[in-house]
Amino acid sequence: MCRNIRTLHNFEPPATEDEVHAAALQFVRKVSGATRPSQANAEAFERAVAEIAHVTRHLLDDLVSTAPPKDREIEAEKAKARAAVRYAR
Repeated sequence: MCRNIRTLHNFEPPATEDEVHAAALQFVRKVSGATRPSQANAEAFERAVAEIAHVTRHLLDDLVSTAPPKDREIEAEKAKARAAVRYAR
């Protein structure tokens, strides 16, 4: 999985539209192999981002979890600790 695409499910507060859009953008960039599309492909690129964001929002709204929601700050601290261990080598 692309390191820039983050888990969005089961957080309190729920994922924002900006987070969903950012994940969709990273997905389309990864699949297309382009950070910025050419002018000829810009419309298709933006349409794909919008459609994937739309479907992602529906997915997040429909998913059910019995686990308690995660706290964003605690998860960020855990990620920083993992990164510190990984990059300390």
